[in-house]
Amino acid sequence: MQVTRSLLALISVSACLLGSVNAFKGDATYYDPGLGACGKTNGGGELVVALSTAKYGNGSHCGKYIGIHYKGKYVKAKIVDKCPGCAANDVDISPTTFSRLANQDLGRIQVDWEFL
Repeated sequence: MQVTRSLLALISVSACLLGSVNAFKGDATYYDPGLGACGKTNGGGELVVALSTAKYGNGSHCGKYIGIHYKGKYVKAKIVDKCPGCAANDVDISPTTFSRLANQDLGRIQVDWEFL
């Protein structure tokens, strides 16, 4: 029984540590998507995101998803583009994605996000 509790505690601590490795804090702005760096065309009504050049890298995240959190709201968005003007942990998201988190009048919000 003691081994099981110790193992569960170790798994719990490991999960917390691993989760924090992929968590980022940065600004989210919105843009009108079109033909993205991933080679696909997307529209503003889709739940899509452009990553900073630092996170986009060689495009290995294309087609994958991130989870974005803002003031108790959450949205899942597909990686389709690169944002050369974004700081390392910033994301540029479609208008629909932004609207799921906040009023577009804000223009820029600070979010937490992670790769899914």
